[in-house]
Amino acid sequence: MNVLLDTHALIWWFGDATRLSKRANSVIADANNTILISAAVAWEMAIKASLGKLNALSLVMDLPNRIDQEGFVELPINLEQATRAGLLPMHHRDPFDRLLIAQAQSMNVPILSADAVLDGYDVKRFW
Repeated sequence: MNVLLDTHALIWWFGDATRLSKRANSVIADANNTILISAAVAWEMAIKASLGKLNALSLVMDLPNRIDQEGFVELPINLEQATRAGLLPMHHRDPFDRLLIAQAQSMNVPILSADAVLDGYDVKRFW
């Protein structure tokens, strides 16, 4: 199964996996699953680190290597997904989450996220 990780899920996986639900841990750890990491996640992490809202600069700087070591798959953002994100209903104002929603819809994959606001969109969410 392909699964798109929300930013907090990736941060917790690398920093404190006990913050993830049991289901989230098992989905990420299952080698049969393809774990997708959006470019939006790296962008969000870098912005938060530069603003001092995320104490994980070393993770941000080493993210491509860490993703590769885990066997996760980097997911670029295409124009259709960016347009879709901009046109989504404004249930959620976070531009990074809106882009993840658009990518999940475009690719018909679930999002692994603790954020229940995502349930207001036509997307499957695991937690």
